[in-house]
Amino acid sequence: MNKPAPRSIESYLEQLRQALHGQDSAVIQDALYDAEEYLRAEVAGQADRPEAEVLEAIASTYGAPEEVAQAYIDTEIKVQAALATPKFREPKSLAGRLFGVFLDPRAYSSLFYLVFSMATGIFYFTFAVTGLSLSAGLMILIIGIPFFLLFLAMSRVLSLVEGRIIESFLGVRMPRRPTYDTSEGGITERIKLMLKDARTWTTLLYMLLMLPLGIFYFTYAVVGLSVSLSFIVAPVIYLLDYQGLVFVDATIGYIPEWFLLGPGWATLFYMVLGFFMLVLVMHGARGLGAVQGRIAKTLLVESGHE
Repeated sequence: MNKPAPRSIESYLEQLRQALHGQDSAVIQDALYDAEEYLRAEVAGQADRPEAEVLEAIASTYGAPEEVAQAYIDTEIKVQAALATPKFREPKSLAGRLFGVFLDPRAYSSLFYLVFSMATGIFYFTFAVTGLSLSAGLMILIIGIPFFLLFLAMSRVLSLVEGRIIESFLGVRMPRRPTYDTSEGGITERIKLMLKDARTWTTLLYMLLMLPLGIFYFTYAVVGLSVSLSFIVAPVIYLLDYQGLVFVDATIGYIPEWFLLGPGWATLFYMVLGFFMLVLVMHGARGLGAVQGRIAKTLLVESGHE
């Protein structure tokens, strides 16, 4: 049974949203934004004609909601296939799953994100705290409310930037368009819609959480890599020290004496231990990347998705 032709932009978008039911929430947000932008431009360009008549004409050119939904799904599949990192096939054997992490591009990109996250975490936290503090302090003045609304709008823009970072390094599909807006009451209704949208507030929560998360991620990555790699190169340091090419002196702190166990064969224990530590660090980085992607998807996208 065919649905009745939409008589307004809101009904068109609602039918499009229903046609996209079950798709990724980021895909739905992008599709709704693109459709709304096109529809509003067409209606505004034909202001002398009734909106229902314009939509009827658009349905024959731009497409009915079901057709647009299917076209967007097909395009998304092709785009994701083109942009996807090389497919990593998880080995079936235990040894393959354990050591195969070194062949997984996502493990390296996740590790890089962990190191990079402290810088973004500090920035997001500073932005959120400063914005909220200034907004609260300026509320007694006439510029308080406009400043607060501008701050919220900027936070939504930053959420899109963070989404691009998340998608690039962690492989989680994030929105590439802002949230679509179906309000018809002008700027006042748009402000109300923004304030009612849960994503407005969960975005701020995400920015506040990124400081402790960023510090934890950075510490995990740097300490894990430093310790494991230093253990791995222990035999090399021993050989260089044995040949007199490296001076080991704990008092000057270049190479601590505890770094060398003693006989050369004993330092091999360090090398094996460091290698297994590095394996665990890489697995942990990949796992933390997946967790961070889930946090970002929940707070920046799905919290306001119906």
